Amino acid sequence: MAVDDLGALRMRLDLHGAADGPLSGLTFAAKDMFDIEGLVTGGGNPDWLATHEPAASTAPSVQACLDAGAHLIGIAIADELAFSPFGENVHYGTPLNSVAPDRVPGGSSSGSASATAGGLVDFALGTDTAGSVRIPASYCGVYGFRPTYSQVAIEGVLPLSPSFDTVGWFAREADMLARVGDVLLDAADLAGPIRRLLWLDDAFELADDSVRPALEVAARRVEAALVPAEHTVLDEGRYADWLAAYNTLRPPEVWATFGDWIKRTKPHFGSRTAKRFANVERMATADTTDVRRLRADVVARVTGLLGDDTVLMLPTVPTIAPKKGLDDATAAALRENTFRLSCLAPLLGMPEVTLPLATADGAPIGLSLLGPANSDRMLLDAARRIGRPRNGGAHGPD
Repeated sequence: MAVDDLGALRMRLDLHGAADGPLSGLTFAAKDMFDIEGLVTGGGNPDWLATHEPAASTAPSVQACLDAGAHLIGIAIADELAFSPFGENVHYGTPLNSVAPDRVPGGSSSGSASATAGGLVDFALGTDTAGSVRIPASYCGVYGFRPTYSQVAIEGVLPLSPSFDTVGWFAREADMLARVGDVLLDAADLAGPIRRLLWLDDAFELADDSVRPALEVAARRVEAALVPAEHTVLDEGRYADWLAAYNTLRPPEVWATFGDWIKRTKPHFGSRTAKRFANVERMATADTTDVRRLRADVVARVTGLLGDDTVLMLPTVPTIAPKKGLDDATAAALRENTFRLSCLAPLLGMPEVTLPLATADGAPIGLSLLGPANSDRMLLDAARRIGRPRNGGAHGPD
């Protein structure tokens, strides 16, 4: 069980990194999906923990942080097998959203976001398949980064849907987010300035009326720091089509990852997780030919639109974090609406940074920049330029 005041960690650790390096003196946590040599990767589920052997080696992304001098202090709680956007784990509890304590922290990298927002660590590693870094970063009022697909080594990380899985990370400050990127990212990626900023009107229309004004203020802050935005829509606003494609492509991969183990072990899942896996099993043999063609077409068109110096600006999520204890129907509808926005970066294989620049009803909500493939450093540099609110708060615009 968690041993910190935030309830963010499944296990405390004390693994010191190199004596010197670019992350020397910093502390971090790693989501319970990353292998740590000699420990069992728990995947957010006690039955998974009980039926697997200790890892033979540490995940390269974790090892890179250790080699850079960081100190690993714990394994952060994850939603069960990284398969929920809310962060309410029935086995290990719900990590505290310290900036909105009555609300969920978001998942599936809930513990990593909680530990970062609550000041337990300087940064934390998570995974992002459908939004599992970006969603909790938005809910908890911190920076979150999903890199270009395959930009950061995914080896030694428990998979969910391999053609979408990425390693991501959280930080309270843009400089810290970029420092971690300097360690984890390929030095050869695009690092030039952003010359065009596209304000996606159709994406902003997906945000709730209660949060849109705050997001628009945050967007104007981004414009002031970067370049004036051009208002546009993306591919006729086909967000529902893209989500349908994503929801068709992912189940065969998820079932290939976990199906045999589920049939053999019959694990105890929370009720919502159990329903999602049952749905995955039903869709595991779906014909994905047409949606793969759609995905390739969308990637080609957006790649052409962005070139190497254009960035999309959109809400990270459609609303602030929901209150704890959502009923199933409300949770399902919110999950669907949230994934309409968060599925875009995974489908495209492109990087996205979420910025904690807005607040509504006393809770944070993130604004995202999504760039062309391998523009990871360009986005992190932009986050640095935009910076923190001058009032020093975790999530309010100036």
